[in-house]
Amino acid sequence: MSDLLADLSRRLSALAGQLAPHLVAVQSGHRTASGFIWREGLVVTSDEALESEEGISLTLPDGTRRPAALAGRDPSTDIVLLRVDQPLGQPAELDIGTPRAVGELALALGRGAEGPVAALGVVGVVGPAWRSLRGGNIDALIRLDLRLPRAAEGGLAVDAEGRPFGMAVHGPRRSTLVIPGATIERVAAHLLEHGRVGRGYLGLGLQPVRIDASGEHGVLVSSVDEAGPGRQAGLLQGDIITRFGGEPVGGMRGLMARLGPDSIGRTVEIGVLRGGAPTVVTLTIGERPTT
Repeated sequence: MSDLLADLSRRLSALAGQLAPHLVAVQSGHRTASGFIWREGLVVTSDEALESEEGISLTLPDGTRRPAALAGRDPSTDIVLLRVDQPLGQPAELDIGTPRAVGELALALGRGAEGPVAALGVVGVVGPAWRSLRGGNIDALIRLDLRLPRAAEGGLAVDAEGRPFGMAVHGPRRSTLVIPGATIERVAAHLLEHGRVGRGYLGLGLQPVRIDASGEHGVLVSSVDEAGPGRQAGLLQGDIITRFGGEPVGGMRGLMARLGPDSIGRTVEIGVLRGGAPTVVTLTIGERPTT
């Protein structure tokens, strides 16, 4: 048994060494996180791990430090694309195929200020595509049963055969989630071309509210942008949104999840309570301003 464990240990260490040339440390503000080489001159990291858009620098695999510029970011999928005007090395080849199986070994690999960082665990949860709280489309739910070092956020999630299958990030309650390779390839390519991913916009200040003793939740309109889609649709301060596109709104989280990139330009019917009486307005979703 000891020989098997020793062999496993050596193999895992060798695997971490093989992938180390793809990993960089990302410094922004007072935060150090990880990133990986996506294409020549381009690095992907986690949006949550990026403390500031100014003064970003990378520590490369050879230990040199270079400035980086923001090429684009999408908070809804937790993906940031950074640009460096010099060769970085061999890009990581992301596996965009079938999600992992529960129980498989997985490594989270990154690079901290002092060098490579690694954590070992198993794939704890695998599920279908899901939508983040900010409305981003994530191609598969993959949760790792491991404690992700803070410096490793934005680094690679790797299977036992050495295939990087996504980016390791912190999820709710310090869980470890993986942004799958398919999501990264799709979003990073969009960021490279456009610099951002648009989000749906209602032009409303909103806050959650419980409608009645039954526990049904809605969203209270606390303010209305004079030039926004909500005003054009006739929504008023004090309205309570109860339905969106014919379905119960389900509170703030449910509403925000419906305002992803694919919602822009879509016309929906919105059910509201106005002075206690139900009514319906028709609204065309706009695109959230950049500032």
